[in-house]
Amino acid sequence: MDDQICVRVSDNGIGISPEELPHIFDRFYRVRRSLEGTGLGLAISQRIIEAHESTIRVDSRVNEGTTFSFSFAQA
Repeated sequence: MDDQICVRVSDNGIGISPEELPHIFDRFYRVRRSLEGTGLGLAISQRIIEAHESTIRVDSRVNEGTTFSFSFAQA
């Protein structure tokens, strides 16, 4: 098995609704309750991670929080 660096970022915020979750990596997508941002941050992050031959995953539960995780193979 390749050595990997795993990164996990979690919060205990309001979470992402199941209806919005499939769209969060779409360019210019913003959650309905947000009036800030351009909707590009997660789309750009996903592209950078994929350029390094990795994937980004998200697990979120409303009123419990969200976790983003990804891993990179060590050189």
